Amino acid sequence: MASKAKKAPFDAVKTLEHIEQQFEMVQILNEQGEVVNEDLMPDLSDDQLQELMRRMVYTRILDQRSISLNRQGRLGFYAPTAGQEASQIASHFALEQADWILPGYRDVPQLIWHGLPLTQAFLFSRGHFKGNQAAKDLNVLSPQIIIGAQYIQTAGVALGLKKRGKEAVAVTYTGDGGSSQGDFYEGINFAGAFKAPAIFFVQNNQFAISTPREKQTAATTIAQKAVAAGIPGILVDGMDPLAVYVATSDARKRAIAGEGPTLIETLCFRYGPHTMAGDDPTRYRSSEMETEWEKKDPLVRFRKFLEAKGLWSEEKENEVIEQAKEDIKQAIKEADATPKQKVTDLMEIMYEEMPYNLKEQYEIFKEKESK
Repeated sequence: MASKAKKAPFDAVKTLEHIEQQFEMVQILNEQGEVVNEDLMPDLSDDQLQELMRRMVYTRILDQRSISLNRQGRLGFYAPTAGQEASQIASHFALEQADWILPGYRDVPQLIWHGLPLTQAFLFSRGHFKGNQAAKDLNVLSPQIIIGAQYIQTAGVALGLKKRGKEAVAVTYTGDGGSSQGDFYEGINFAGAFKAPAIFFVQNNQFAISTPREKQTAATTIAQKAVAAGIPGILVDGMDPLAVYVATSDARKRAIAGEGPTLIETLCFRYGPHTMAGDDPTRYRSSEMETEWEKKDPLVRFRKFLEAKGLWSEEKENEVIEQAKEDIKQAIKEADATPKQKVTDLMEIMYEEMPYNLKEQYEIFKEKESK
């Protein structure tokens, strides 16, 4: 007679479901700009709220102008940012100048607000080496092109800050596609093991180029992946600047206190293509989806919130728009006036002492360039 199958003394599926249920989305402002979680409201002054809005509006204009400049052939590589202003700018707003930023290629706005001149941002897009020569007192690395590689670098920078006793954090960003890379897991695991002061952002804009998030992972949220590394994970409404600010502030406070890193998933949407290099989002995104996310626009949401408090107006916004346009006009003029890089330039900055074989090539190119 066959013996009865023994029932397992555990329920692995139930355990997973229990964990996934813990990751509820943090939100303070709903789509109408109304406060839905008063307890989480950050202690920001009226001036700070206005400044946050100013930076978000400025960044939206920068995105629009950059797309136009790209189409004119005046910029090179460009990844649109519209829709991700709350995720990018509000997270940066919670940082200090001493903090280090290790961006992905879509995260140039954070570098600019950290102190990178607009002219250098444009030169970076053009592939000019001067675009990567940040000032020595500016704590940033160049935008990472290799998907997810910045996560490992951030773990290392954060550990260095800890060993030097610095009250600062290392912050990095990637997209939902980046969370599928091995570097993602290695980075958060290393930082967690050494309690390094790092904040890892995954800006979940729903698509890794054209691959939807649900086809990238079986996990209900990306934030829950933090559990495997033994670090806190937070799911945030990435279209809500106040929620992003609060989550970042909390993560930074704990990191400075020696409690280690945090993984923050910001649920957001990019309104434009993945990059301007031929991507057509209409081939993999429905018009219904885009319309639904347009209702969540972070600028519209925050504008309604500030207008209700008497802190924002059309006049204020127009002033920001005109200032942004003027700054961009001047910056692109300076970029145009920058001498074009030469092969000999690259040879000169590659080594402290040029190898003999390059010296020979250097003379050859120098003669060609003189003609």
